[in-house]
Amino acid sequence: MVSVEELISFEKEIGDLFNAGKIRAPIHLSSGNEEQMQEVFEEIDIENDWVCCTWRNHYQALLKGIPSEILKENIIDGKSMVMNLPEYKFICSSIVGGIPSIAVGIAFAIKLQKKSNKVWCWVGDMTAETGTFHESYKYSLNNDLPITFIVEDNKKSVCTPTSKAWSRDVPYYLNYTYKGGVLKQDKLYYYQYTNEKYPHAGAGRRISF
Repeated sequence: MVSVEELISFEKEIGDLFNAGKIRAPIHLSSGNEEQMQEVFEEIDIENDWVCCTWRNHYQALLKGIPSEILKENIIDGKSMVMNLPEYKFICSSIVGGIPSIAVGIAFAIKLQKKSNKVWCWVGDMTAETGTFHESYKYSLNNDLPITFIVEDNKKSVCTPTSKAWSRDVPYYLNYTYKGGVLKQDKLYYYQYTNEKYPHAGAGRRISF
């Protein structure tokens, strides 16, 4: 498995390239969620399972086994937010709430074909408050689909606190009290983290494309 140090180093390299003007498209960098990400990937069959992500997807891609050279090439080509590599069973969406329904469709196909692999779908905490997530999660439960949603909660959407936007401190979809680490329930994992290193988009320097 890719180490924490390798994950951090890759994001730093991408951030440096972006700030140097070598990447002429938006990027979204991860930080602070390395250990939780590794814990989830310990359960993923990287050869056969599907991983579905949002626009922040570099860590998942590396842990899924996508070679760093291929990942870097796609990012430089402007595809960081739309890292679609079906040959690795890895797809993403840059639309808020765009990935859950796609992931459910893949999971439904797997069930119909009676295959044994699974789908793992990452969403942010604000996306997890939307109708498209609610319907996708409910549908997966009611039809017992081979999918697990992973909600990464950094307590905000861009710069808006999620709790302020939705007048809540605890997500409605949790069946248990969150006590740190990765909370695991049927078809849904949840964890909190803080990304203090990078802004919502970019790498801390204003870049003109």
